[in-house]
Amino acid sequence: MEWFDNFWAIYSNLVLSLGTNGLLALSIYLTLACGMLAMANAAFMGIGAYTAALLTMNAELPYPVALAGGMVLPAMVAVLIGKPTLRLSGVYLAMATLGFGEVVRVVILNTESLTGGALGLNGIPQLTQWWHVALAVVVVVAVLMRVRRSKLGRAFEAIKEDEIAAGLMGIDVNNTKLFAFVMGAALAGLAGGLNAHLTFFIGPNEFGFDRGVEILTMAILGGIHSLIGPLLGSSILTLLPEVLRGFSDFRLIANGIILVLIVLFLPKGIWDPVGFRRRFGRNRKGA
Repeated sequence: MEWFDNFWAIYSNLVLSLGTNGLLALSIYLTLACGMLAMANAAFMGIGAYTAALLTMNAELPYPVALAGGMVLPAMVAVLIGKPTLRLSGVYLAMATLGFGEVVRVVILNTESLTGGALGLNGIPQLTQWWHVALAVVVVVAVLMRVRRSKLGRAFEAIKEDEIAAGLMGIDVNNTKLFAFVMGAALAGLAGGLNAHLTFFIGPNEFGFDRGVEILTMAILGGIHSLIGPLLGSSILTLLPEVLRGFSDFRLIANGIILVLIVLFLPKGIWDPVGFRRRFGRNRKGA
């Protein structure tokens, strides 16, 4: 097993990043599944990362407690900002949540005594193991599968299709959207906490606009009509820089091009089970 030991020594961070990025893609999937273009997931990831890191470094709390704190604080912040902002929709909601992300970045930069400011937070204990990430992904996917098949999941779909009609059917639109927003914030915070204890360093630039676009691209690339889509999209965008290592300076340009191409030619993403069935059905009939 020497080959595996060598592989793991070189690529362990990349493999574990597949899991944390998968959680991020699932976090924005929740809001997109409810018809909301909210771009605050990178900020929630940053809040979770700094919270979990400070709880282990300064408060010396156990790792599971720190991860829980990294989920709870973003969820609480999501409740506070969600009530006024979720009344908006479309590009206005995206702009409001992007503004919130910038506020979070500025707060991190100006609290140097706590967060390290522009220099970032260094020396975070490397506590994240492979099974932590694997367990988190499995549990989150299992929970979201139950949600999709539940009354709540059907409410998400109804709101995405027609918010007014969903309200007339008796769905509490505002609270349902807020619940999706808060769940997404908690997942992003979990991903941030796991990532902070994997890389041992975090900085404010990791959770800015670029990261927000990357998270959105993951979900849109894979498709938001099933849980497989966001995981597939996040895996592709995580592995792409490794495959194109020589073009790392053009990573953001590549993400933008991918997003435009997907919207133009595959608006439902790579993983589109309904489209697959339709095309397969036509092929069988033609045969």
